[in-house]
Order: sequence, then C-alpha cells, then structure tokens
Amino acid sequence: MVARIIDGKALAADLRGELAPRVAALAARGVRPGLAVILVGDDPASHVYVRNKARACAETGVDSRHVALPGSVDQQELLAAIATLNADSTVHGILVQLPLPAQLDAERVLEAIAPQKDVDGFHPMNMGALLAGRAGFVPCTPAGIMVMLDRTGIALRGKRAVVVGRSNIVGKPMALLLLQRDATVTICHSKTHDLPALTREADVLVAALGRAKAIGAAMVKPGACVIDVGINRLDDGTLAGDVDTVAVSDVASWITPVPGGVGPMTVAMLIVSCVRAAEQASGSAA
Repeated sequence: MVARIIDGKALAADLRGELAPRVAALAARGVRPGLAVILVGDDPASHVYVRNKARACAETGVDSRHVALPGSVDQQELLAAIATLNADSTVHGILVQLPLPAQLDAERVLEAIAPQKDVDGFHPMNMGALLAGRAGFVPCTPAGIMVMLDRTGIALRGKRAVVVGRSNIVGKPMALLLLQRDATVTICHSKTHDLPALTREADVLVAALGRAKAIGAAMVKPGACVIDVGINRLDDGTLAGDVDTVAVSDVASWITPVPGGVGPMTVAMLIVSCVRAAEQASGSAA
C-alpha cells in the first residue's frame, strides 16, 4: 500500500477561488473584508506565517493590515492596539500571531479581541460555542482539516479518530469537530500510557504533538488516514512533520505532506473566516 497524498495547496487554492463571488458581493455593497495581524517581536517563523497570510489576502481581495510591535511591548500597549482595531469598522478580522513574548499574558490578549472579529477562533466565547455545537468562529487548523477530510471523501461517522495533542489551538477543537461528525474520539498527550496501542486503533489519526517524526509506521493502523499537523525544522534546515512520512506512507491510505498539507489550509480557512466576519458585519451573511 502506498498512501495517497492530500494536497493542501490545491485544496487551499480551491477555497480561495470559491471566495471570489462572496468578495465581489461585498464589494457591490461597498465593503472590502479587512484582516489585521498583530506581530510582536522578530520571531522568524512568525514573520513567515504573516507573509503567507498577507499573500493569501492579496489573492482573494481581502485588505491586509500588519501591525508590528516591538518584542519589548507591555501588556497595556498591546491591549490598546487591539482596542483600536476592535473599534475600526474597516477591520473585520483580528489575530495576534502566537507565540507572544514571556512578559505578555496570552489569555488576556486573546480575550481582548472582539468575539465577532476573532477569526482565529480563540476567544472564550467562540471556544464555548464550539463546545456547545453553536455557530461561531472555529480555530483555523482544525477547521481546515475537516475540509480536507470532507473533500477527500473520508467518512467519519462511527469511525475511530485519535488526536495526539491537547492544545487549545489544535487538539481540543479538533476532537470536538470530529465528535460533532459522529466519530468516536480519543485524545492522547504526553502523559498517555502506551501511545502506540491507541494510535494503532485510529481510522483517522491527527498528529499535533510538536515532535519531528514521532509517529512511525508501527504506530499506524493499515489503511488509516493520517493528518500531520506538525512542522519542525531539522538540524539540516529542512522541515519535517510529526509523522515519519516515508515510513507511514507504506501503511496509511491517505496522508498529508509537510510542507504543503495542513499549513496552506490553515491560512485559507483564516481568509474564509475573515470574509464571513465581513458578511456578518455588513448584514449579508447567509
């Protein structure tokens, strides 16, 4: 068996193309979706992510605003910048690029973003809506993974799904989304006993543990769909996911590559959420 590749770049391009009529409809109402990204400090990886988001905005007709703050910024200055964007009617989506410097309280920062502009889906109100199965903004990586599964034709009802990782950004919301689709879900983490025994039960395995090539072929059920969320830079400068892609490709039926898998979908879902926020603000949401 050789796993088929789930091409995140191609799916993300499809999503951006599908936004064109929605952006055009907003333009006819005099509205241009606006996304503001706050970047604190000079983390190289964060700069790359912000550039990717700006490029995706340009491709879809979304106005992109980059708010750069020094790494020494204090809590009040950052909260003031968010308050200004909350009050700006031309800004429909706000995100703060994580991680933040140690002197900043990330929870307070995320809570300061207006829920209706929280296109990253990290505000407690949006997280609570996800838990309750209500409409709200969903964290972009899990949302993008669900689109990948759907468009690849992966059935979820009644299937066993295992999520390795319990972060608020990926693991927990991923588990909730899978549960909403009638999968039987197990969340694993650093304290899980006999992790391979659990991952081998998964029809759908989502790896988001932040350790390069931690998931090997012996940990994967034959025929499973494997979603690799990780992105790790190796000593030689190359990138690797949390899954040993070469080895696991001999066991799985579907697998996402790194790079070119989940990452492009995360950015695409951010733009989808921003357009939706603009539609809601203008009263044109379906």
